[in-house]
Amino acid sequence: MSERTATRTRETAETSIELELAIDGTGEADVDTGIGFFDHMLTSFAKHGLFDLTVDCDGDLAVDDHHTVEDVAIVLGEAFDEALGDRAGIVRYADRKVPLDEAVAGTVVDVSGRPRFYFDGAFSQAQIGDFTSDMARHFGESLAMNAGLTVHLEVVSGENAHHEVEALFKALARTLDDATRLDEHREGTPSTKGTL
Repeated sequence: MSERTATRTRETAETSIELELAIDGTGEADVDTGIGFFDHMLTSFAKHGLFDLTVDCDGDLAVDDHHTVEDVAIVLGEAFDEALGDRAGIVRYADRKVPLDEAVAGTVVDVSGRPRFYFDGAFSQAQIGDFTSDMARHFGESLAMNAGLTVHLEVVSGENAHHEVEALFKALARTLDDATRLDEHREGTPSTKGTL
């Protein structure tokens, strides 16, 4: 099996990002975005998806959290796209529901090469520390658009935005791990077109 890894950088007037991803990792993370809760979510994403992830982001946090969260998601999406290569042998489809105390979140993923994103739900509080709750939705969208994924996310229930967002990140991580795994029964790309 070839190494499914990628190293990406992004430099704009709003953010400076260095990111390393190993899809077939052990869940190790070294994350510094300047937003404590977002660091917690990315670390959880790596842990539960069994991805090795390093993120160093210097963003314009004096403005707000938007550019940092969006740009990290863009770079992470690009890294997934690069690391997956031609997607030969992957499972491709997966879905998960994940609880965290009273909250439940669900995801469905198709590693299709056709970026689409759908979200259903609402967050109980608008802010979690320095993290705007709706940025969880935008993170999923930016990741999907740049990784070539069709992603459906939903917050099924909850009373605490911390739990709702964390359940969402964990569900997305588990689903991506499932969908990107190599299927020992499959040869080639999982598409009748022969390409994704």
